[in-house]
Amino acid sequence: MIYGYARVSTDAQDLAIQVAQLKAACCEKVFHEKEGGHTADRPQLRRLMRALQSGDIVKAPAVDRFARDPTDLIVLGRDIRQAGARFLSVAEPIVDTDSEFWEVVAACFGIAAKFERRRIRERTSAGRARAREQGVQFGRKPKLTAHQKREALRRRDEEGEPHRSIARSYNVSQSTISRLRL
Repeated sequence: MIYGYARVSTDAQDLAIQVAQLKAACCEKVFHEKEGGHTADRPQLRRLMRALQSGDIVKAPAVDRFARDPTDLIVLGRDIRQAGARFLSVAEPIVDTDSEFWEVVAACFGIAAKFERRRIRERTSAGRARAREQGVQFGRKPKLTAHQKREALRRRDEEGEPHRSIARSYNVSQSTISRLRL
């Protein structure tokens, strides 16, 4: 059996391209998930590893889709070999658990994937900081406009109107009214 494994890190990302690559690489069954690659403890990866039998092949679109940590990559490769199966990367044909130098190659690719993950974090962090400097607001949109918030605070604090009554008038929860601050 030829298995495929596809992974993206967030719900906003699409698995379709990876799944198509794996189908084109003759994968009969593709396991896929939307989980970060920082750990090898992922539900679909565990299912794939449990399904392996002698003679099976596991393919991933690229090494970093399978594991972003060199240790995880080597351990997974060893587990695959122990099951009598084989791991191949579609994008990096040199990554093959049947090779004598598998662990050296895996360590190199794993280190590269780990550094790429670090660079991604640095770039996204810098992008968020730049956006904050430009006044971009993160998080949920406020349930009340600035005017509604001032009015609700006045009704609550100056007039002593009950939270429930104010909340109903704006169609929000009582806790939204109780958490309001200047």
